[in-house]
Amino acid sequence: MDIDTLFALGTRVGERLAARRETVAVAESSAGGLLSAALLARAGASAYYLGGAVLYTRRSRALLTALGTDDLAGLRSSSPPYAALLARHQRERFGATWGLAETGAAGPTGNSYGDPAGHSCLAVDGPVRRERLLRTGSDDRGANMMAFAIAALELLEAAMDATSSRRSAAGTCWPPS
Repeated sequence: MDIDTLFALGTRVGERLAARRETVAVAESSAGGLLSAALLARAGASAYYLGGAVLYTRRSRALLTALGTDDLAGLRSSSPPYAALLARHQRERFGATWGLAETGAAGPTGNSYGDPAGHSCLAVDGPVRRERLLRTGSDDRGANMMAFAIAALELLEAAMDATSSRRSAAGTCWPPS
């Protein structure tokens, strides 16, 4: 995995989003901006990329989202429900077709919740929802950041595939005219 592979995947996903007239908003943490960078690698990204935030600390989450203590009650960072909340929040806040979120522990050590390095929770919210827990088994920070971003884009692509299959089976067009 390298930056060229990541950017090629981001470009491919961006082309699909643009062709479908769909949009995405991102919340990422341990990927450190690589997820957004990959989606922005394609010229014309403003057609589908509405915005994103690197929510690496509690302070950044407080400043860059509209999530309050009630929204976060019973949740902890680096968990599947937290990733799902971030994806839904970004989708709703930006008015996007898709919300995409990543939260985890890049390494070289684990996080304060006891998750090991290489742990990432990914979520997609939109016409279909998807979640994935990724454990790379590696303490290589850079490699984990890359793996998290690639896995998140692949999860979004799988969700897009699922909506294509549903639309084809139903004989409907998307977006509705």
